[in-house]
Amino acid sequence: MIQVYPASTRRSVDLGWLRSSMSFSFGEYYDPENDRFGPMRVCNDDVVDPGRGFGPHPHSDMEIVSIVLRGQLRHEDSGGNVAVTTFGEIQRMSAGSGIIHTEVNPSETEPVELLQLWFMPEKRGLPPSYEVSRYDPEALSNTLVPVVSGKGVPGAAKVHQDMTLYLSKLEKGKSLTVEIGTERRAFLMTIEGEMALNGETLARRDTARVTGEKQLQLAALENSFIMVIDLP
Repeated sequence: MIQVYPASTRRSVDLGWLRSSMSFSFGEYYDPENDRFGPMRVCNDDVVDPGRGFGPHPHSDMEIVSIVLRGQLRHEDSGGNVAVTTFGEIQRMSAGSGIIHTEVNPSETEPVELLQLWFMPEKRGLPPSYEVSRYDPEALSNTLVPVVSGKGVPGAAKVHQDMTLYLSKLEKGKSLTVEIGTERRAFLMTIEGEMALNGETLARRDTARVTGEKQLQLAALENSFIMVIDLP
């Protein structure tokens, strides 16, 4: 089964300094029918103004992945980690038994645009950890590149969950076949462009949740930037 969620159906908030569109229940927005997809708990599409961000706040028992699409994101946490992430990099924080962190846009002139994804870990109470991994945007051309995984994929950010997140830049007219297996789930987003998923059209920022499908056919209707997440 493929359920398509148009971008227009997401819950959106505008706090002046933050514009956010949420695919799942988050913060003050709660829908008991839409609080997770397997271990996937959050998919927020955020734009943060220059010099603004999220002050110190705690997390625990969550795998938090940030994908910067434009601009810069500065992270600092109670474990002593400090880093600035840009396009072509993935930020992963395993909150584990508990951590306090900040996320701000360090630029004085440009907003930062990012996707923030949360996944429940396989085990609770793990030691908190943090990393920034890198991928080559040119290597995404017409193929799926694993950039986050719990399966020991070289070069991918490591999460404590049986899942893999892929990115691809698919040229108009090109297609890909993804084998997932009927016992698995898949979450997809057309970050930019427009694609067909087993015949269903996904425009810019549309998402899809897939269950019980052995194979996915992705076809670019225009040049597209695509995210595919294989989930238990």
